Parts: sequence; structure tokens; C-alpha cells
Amino acid sequence: MIIIKSDEEIEMMRIPAKVTAEIMRDLESVIRPGISTHEIDQFVEQRILSAGMKPAFKGYGDFPATACVSPNEVVVHGIPSRKIILKEGDIVSVDAGAIYKGWYSDMARTYPVGKVSEEAERLIKAAKESFFEGLKYCKAGNHLSDVSHAIQKRVEEDGFGVIRDYVGHGVGLELHEQPSIPNYGKPGRGPKLEKGMVLAIEPMISVGTYEVDVLDDGWTAVTRDRKYAAHYENTVVITDGEPEVITLLQE
Repeated sequence: MIIIKSDEEIEMMRIPAKVTAEIMRDLESVIRPGISTHEIDQFVEQRILSAGMKPAFKGYGDFPATACVSPNEVVVHGIPSRKIILKEGDIVSVDAGAIYKGWYSDMARTYPVGKVSEEAERLIKAAKESFFEGLKYCKAGNHLSDVSHAIQKRVEEDGFGVIRDYVGHGVGLELHEQPSIPNYGKPGRGPKLEKGMVLAIEPMISVGTYEVDVLDDGWTAVTRDRKYAAHYENTVVITDGEPEVITLLQE
């Protein structure tokens, strides 16, 4: 069942969403060659705790950290480690959320580490732009798969692949609610979008194959061909007009 949120409930969700967005913004100046993925996780955790909130991911399905920190070929669910040191030319995705009075936020960004290749820059840009292409269809009355189709079309036009095994989802009093939101598919299918739906829309894309392998830790998902992957996610509110992205900071 897709849970419709009231205006008052959405106001509550804005609070952890803003904190998470500020953390993701500030990571731009934190991530640099020589930093470990553990240090990135600790930065995210301290910021969430200092805001009086709880990390959304830590302990979720026994995940051991506050943030999923996923370098290079890691698509999603990378476990932070003191042993994983980022170097010039790497890229790294950070996926995190916060809980405030039971309400969840969820967002992800992919960052360049120092100077990266032109291909890596294009990949990061394509993940972001495909989200905004899908966002155009996040309007009441449209079908959910209209969003999925728009994302896939944009990614493939840019020459990249769409990961199939991991998808977006509803978000609210649970981190993962209905509906599941693939980043691919034909338009005109699935439930119709309604005012009050809150969706975590998150294109995950790759330079090469969309096929993934999960490593022995049971979490870390990598591209099968070990080529770079990128991830861009926001929490989106369906309104009776234009959609609202509550994990984007107002400039």
C-alpha cells in the first residue's frame, strides 16, 4: 500500500531532509584525495547526531554504518572502512538519511575525488540530469513508470547503463515504503501518482554493464565489469502542481 502523507506530516519530513541536504553539500569540501571512507561516514554521523537526529541506515538490516560510501565500481551499499583510502581520479557515492521523530530522509550524491577523467565527469552529470528528467513526470495523474522511462531514456541517450537490481522507493515513517521505483521501463504503467506521495527517486547508472555482483560482505554491490557507477537521489513530494524536492537546499 502506498501511504499518502498529510501536509503536516510532510512538514515533519522537511526537517531531516534539510539536515541531510546540508551534510551532502558540505561533503563537497570534505572529500579529497587521502580521506578514508570511514572518515566520510564519521563526518555524516556526527552531523546527524549533532542535529539531534538518528542515522537512518545504521543497524537497518544490520548495516554497520551511518552512510553507504561507495567508491568507483561500487554501485551502492559500500561499507565504510579505514582501509579504503580515496585517491585522485576516484569517484565516490554517499547515500545517507536521518530520522526525526520517526520520519526519514534519504538522499545520495556522487562526488569526484580531486581531478577525474572526462568520462567520470560525464557519468556523475548524467546521473544528476536523469533525476531531473524523471522529476518532470512527478506530477499527480502521471503513471509511476513515466518517471522510470524518462530516467532510462536520458541515461541511455548519454551512453550509459541503468542499474536494474536496485530501485527507488517510497519513504516516510519507514526508510523503504511502497512503491518500488525502477529507473527503467515502459511508460504508462504502474500506479498513478497522487498528491501526498513521498518518493525517494534514485538513478544508479554505470559506464558499462548494468549487471551487478554482491560481494562476500552481503552488502557491497559492484558492477560486474568493475567499471565506474554513479548515484543521485532525492526525496520528492508529489503535490497538486509541480513536484517539490525536499532534499534540495533553497539557494
